[in-house]
Order: sequence, then structure tokens, then C-alpha cells
Amino acid sequence: MNNATPPPTPQPVTGAPKGRIVYILLAVFLGHLGIHNFFAGYKRNAIIQLVVTIVTCGFGGLVTWIWAIVEACTVTKDADGVNFS
Repeated sequence: MNNATPPPTPQPVTGAPKGRIVYILLAVFLGHLGIHNFFAGYKRNAIIQLVVTIVTCGFGGLVTWIWAIVEACTVTKDADGVNFS
């Protein structure tokens, strides 16, 4: 007789939903630096936006800021797939 209990099934790790308003405000005010993407967990996009702004001595900031505004209007989930609250 085997009385051992089976190991628990791993559950996907999901954090608390992040605020959509916070995401939008970060995109509007610090979007040229990619801060909103760091907040949402999109590290690759955040690093690209930050590097473009720094390498161009801020002149690329307009392009990355427009990119951030578009993301603020279209992104509805964080990098873990959790809807913004």
C-alpha cells in the first residue's frame, strides 16, 4: 500500500493586476525613457526605448514618446498576460 500523497500541481504565477491609469501616466510623462514598459514587465521594449533616447542625446525621445503614447492606447495586459485593473 502506498499512502504517499501526490505532489501538488504547480499553478501559474500571476501577480496582482497593475493599474492602467498608472501605466498611462508613466507612458505620457516618462514614456520616452520606457518607464511604463518596465512597470508592465516588457523589459525588451523598455530597454530599446531607453537606449534610443540616450544614444541620440534625447533627440530620439520624440520618436520613443510617440511610441509610448501608442502603447498607452493599445496595450491592455502586462507581460504576464494579466489585464490592467
